[in-house]
Amino acid sequence: MSGFPILSLMLLVPLAAALACLYLDAKSARVVALVATLVDLALGIVLWMNFDVGGAQWQFQERHELFSGFSYALGIDGIALLLIMLSVFLMPICIGASWNSIEKRVGEYMAAFLLVETLMIGVFVAQDIFLFYMFFEAGLIPMYLIIGIWGGADRIYASYKFFLYTLLGSVLMLVAMLWMVHTAGTTSVPELMNYDFDPKVQTWLWLAFFASFAVKMPMWPVHTWLPAAHVQAPTAGSVILAGVLLKMGGYGFIRFSLPMFPEASAQFAPLVWGLSMAAVVITSLIALVQDDMKKLIAYSSVAHMAIVTIGLFAFNPQGLEGSMLVMLSHGLVSGALFLCVGIIYDRLHTREIARYGGLAINMPRYALFFLLFTMASIGLPGTSGFVGEFLSLGGIYQASSWTALICTTGIILGAAYMLYLYRRVVFGDQKNADAAAMVDLDARELIMVGALGLAVLWMGVYPESFIAPMRADIAALDARLARAKPEGDAKLAMGKQKPAHEEAAAHEGAH
Repeated sequence: MSGFPILSLMLLVPLAAALACLYLDAKSARVVALVATLVDLALGIVLWMNFDVGGAQWQFQERHELFSGFSYALGIDGIALLLIMLSVFLMPICIGASWNSIEKRVGEYMAAFLLVETLMIGVFVAQDIFLFYMFFEAGLIPMYLIIGIWGGADRIYASYKFFLYTLLGSVLMLVAMLWMVHTAGTTSVPELMNYDFDPKVQTWLWLAFFASFAVKMPMWPVHTWLPAAHVQAPTAGSVILAGVLLKMGGYGFIRFSLPMFPEASAQFAPLVWGLSMAAVVITSLIALVQDDMKKLIAYSSVAHMAIVTIGLFAFNPQGLEGSMLVMLSHGLVSGALFLCVGIIYDRLHTREIARYGGLAINMPRYALFFLLFTMASIGLPGTSGFVGEFLSLGGIYQASSWTALICTTGIILGAAYMLYLYRRVVFGDQKNADAAAMVDLDARELIMVGALGLAVLWMGVYPESFIAPMRADIAALDARLARAKPEGDAKLAMGKQKPAHEEAAAHEGAH
């Protein structure tokens, strides 16, 4: 793979297909979009297989100087690799979910989705800070169009709210980036990650980046755009919004805020813990009283992303690895839950929970997969949801036992609202004849939920395959944060590894 521009190719394939879709009829546009996303998935698998786990931190690098102070620089580490794989895995499922439900302006819809894929991958591969910013912000435009054109009745309000919230936060980030480049004399993200900014200035830089990433996650209380966007977006729009676009905020924290501003990150850790605790409790309680399925899952997303932020700001490897696994798991599980809602919405054209009931009788296959994703959302051992939450909460316990205690209530509340939703939709009496007449999953739907179900179980049973690529990157970040690590209040004495010479001496003594 040395010298082959695979990252550029992964950006180019969906971009070229997007242009083609604009000039094709509906049937051809669907086929071209599906083929393009499957090609990108195949390229992603090649990327995964050729990634050297024990090798250099930055791999598959490409660099071309465009003009003064700006370069086309690409490259990935293990963290970026996993988020790229999440993106290319979900995109064919999104195209499949839109196969029959989107009937107007199909070519433009497929083009918008393919453009989203290009820009999402661009965020994770960009190694120039301004190139990152371009991809990060440009992703707003196609998503704004997807919600605004193909969304529900209040789509215009939802799309404007989504656009304005996420854009305003990012203006401050751009100002901070300009100052950083002027001070450090480089636009290279890897170089900036190791540059030591003045701790006094870090405070302001951290707040500028926080304004953007907190909205993108989204963190409480700047989360209000998310339920509106999810409810109005078409099914595939909700899948990719929850699956990948929310993860850009978490990626921003792990790539910029933590390594570039370690002292400021430690200074503001209690703020992040406080907002995360509020998010877990408040949004879980709001989810409990929802009568719209999409709104319930949207509020659950805010609670789950709060587990990501506590893990990131736990300042230890367990928390950092846990937050990455929660991001990956949430991408799969919330995407699958929105897909499950979309499947029955396509049949009955309502998201109102009360209109369903007893679906286990006439849709047993659907009920089985919905149960799997419900349990994964709760964090059942053996599913993807358990591993990440366990590590994140274990990590934050070392830093703040009170934060761990309050955030753990999210698991109990999560079980309450998800099982309550499942009981009302799948069990009980069949009160509505139209819901009782719905047919079970067809082959297309079975392939989509089956692929997601296998991924959820794979991650739950063998998480090492996801932890291994990022272990060295997490360790490097942890070493960078060590000098600013706040004193934890946990009474647990964590086991420390002995130095190599002591280990060898002990081994000799045993013989």
